[in-house]
Amino acid sequence: MKQIYFLITVLATSVMLSGCGHGGGDRGEALGVPQRTFRAEVPYGMVYIPAGSFLMGQTDQDVTFAQIAQTKQVTVNAFFMDETEVSNSKYRQFVNWVRDSIAITNYLSDDKYYIKPAKGAQANPNGKKYINWAYVKHYPISFNGSKKGNAAHAAKLQGMYYQGDDRVFDRNELDVRLLKYNYSLMKLRDASDYKNDKTKKRSDFIFRDTVPVYPDTLVWLSDFSYAANEPMVEGYFSHPAYRNYPVVGVTWRQARAFNEWRTHYNEAYKDSHSLPHRLRYGLPTEAEFEYAARGGRIGTDYPWGGPYIKNAKGCLMANFKPGRGNYADDGGAYTVNVRSYFPNDYGLYNMAGNVAEWTSSAFDESASTFVHDLAPTFDYEAKASDPAVLKRKVVRGGSWKDVGYFLQNSTRTYEYQDTAKSYIGFRCVTHYLGRDIKDKH
Repeated sequence: MKQIYFLITVLATSVMLSGCGHGGGDRGEALGVPQRTFRAEVPYGMVYIPAGSFLMGQTDQDVTFAQIAQTKQVTVNAFFMDETEVSNSKYRQFVNWVRDSIAITNYLSDDKYYIKPAKGAQANPNGKKYINWAYVKHYPISFNGSKKGNAAHAAKLQGMYYQGDDRVFDRNELDVRLLKYNYSLMKLRDASDYKNDKTKKRSDFIFRDTVPVYPDTLVWLSDFSYAANEPMVEGYFSHPAYRNYPVVGVTWRQARAFNEWRTHYNEAYKDSHSLPHRLRYGLPTEAEFEYAARGGRIGTDYPWGGPYIKNAKGCLMANFKPGRGNYADDGGAYTVNVRSYFPNDYGLYNMAGNVAEWTSSAFDESASTFVHDLAPTFDYEAKASDPAVLKRKVVRGGSWKDVGYFLQNSTRTYEYQDTAKSYIGFRCVTHYLGRDIKDKH
């Protein structure tokens, strides 16, 4: 009995001792959930835009008398933004990912392209298989059967090419109509609006969409009457000479689909021991775009500051239309490399000119009068049955075919969300976690 009592005493004493010190226990205090430290990291190809307030809206006379960009003091939270417009090369990575996933899932039926269960583990009981993208990256799929060991795949992939009378000179050309991306996301605004409605389920706020991802290359002809732009149709997206030019011919829905893919692509390759958690990628709101375009400057007309579109040496500062019938004096008759001209004070290239850019905001002429002054935006998820006026999305920045007025920081215009143009592209943002990147977490 004494031995048992001595043993209990030793155990109780050891438990009490283990609770002493910083690593031994909480001693009954609420110390918070243990978590690894967070170190802010700027995503590759992006720049940090600090939080701040600015006077959003016109700084010059309203020459169009549109009265749709009234001035308003607003505050924007910190975020990261692509330093350039999304290039053909970067968007092609998305297209190729969709192409390969369809080939593996629907045509090849080859288990070597899927992740194998760990040794001793059973396969997914639901039958769900996941593509091993590390393997695909190391052993790319050969769509022409030229790579050694992949000749057997050529016959299986025939269904992905144009068939019958759609073929030209009997060439194997990928049927781009098959390239569709499926995704889903939460409609948080709707969830907030109906949070007290007990009849609603979580599924009521999940938005699902299927989007054809290949750019509309025919925009180079359909956007202009009687213009010999066939070379741009044939080579702009596919030829390596244009790999670092901004992607065009993408709708607002395609731009959003790219951001959803980029979000999940980042998560798939994330190393939890070295990379911090990152919020979703998305299109900037129009307030974020204007704030970033101003580069921290106050009351300026253009991203480079000042009221002029030329510098002191008489050089044009962006890619636009300098005069009637004159597209080339700025250095490019069409688009130019995404790193052309000087960046603004935040390090962002072509926030004015080159291509106009989609934002996440829906367009309303009077939006500045009713949006909040903290992180303002007007969002609307247009349904297929909605009238066209509800399918307008804000476009900012002006393009290679626009006159100088549309390059101003405050100028806002719109395009319909299912419309693709040869002069509209986009760039991505992801919001910063915390107050300021200089703070220690």
